[in-house]
Amino acid sequence: MKVRPLSIPDILMIEPKVFRDERGFFFESFNQTNFEKGTNLSPIFVQENYSRSIKGVLRGLHYQLPPKAQDKLVKVVKGEIFDIVVDIRKSSSTFGKWAGEKISEKNKKQIWVPKGFAHGFLVLSEIAEVIYKTTDYYTPQFERCILWNDPKLSIDWNLNEEYLLLSNKDKKGELIQNVQVFD
Repeated sequence: MKVRPLSIPDILMIEPKVFRDERGFFFESFNQTNFEKGTNLSPIFVQENYSRSIKGVLRGLHYQLPPKAQDKLVKVVKGEIFDIVVDIRKSSSTFGKWAGEKISEKNKKQIWVPKGFAHGFLVLSEIAEVIYKTTDYYTPQFERCILWNDPKLSIDWNLNEEYLLLSNKDKKGELIQNVQVFD
């Protein structure tokens, strides 16, 4: 397993070692011991979520406030997404900055999204199936949503808005200056 930080050091890209032969491939998508050695983190996952979306779906930018804040480990099992993570820790030197990376069933990369970050993704393939583990349970009263196209964030989604599909919740996301964030 290879681990490297993205442009915001707390966001980690995790690349498993993939074994391929004429039958297909095999890799460990998660191994607690190797994860701890590679990241110096010891998460305890309590929930795993699975989403299936069509091309042009944009989900996010979501997060949960303390005491129900979540770390997430995100991977794609079918298709490809552009995954975005935004620092919402007010005391951070990277507050309001974002990092993005394409992850897919082909590259098998995973993204570590720590507490204090909002998360979202855009589906690039015809279909994308995304799985993410979380360190706390989904708790709607602690969930918040930042508007995906907040001008202060200047996220380059590289998309054609004509084909964009958003949930009502994501359409009503708030500007980062108006949401509750982490201290």
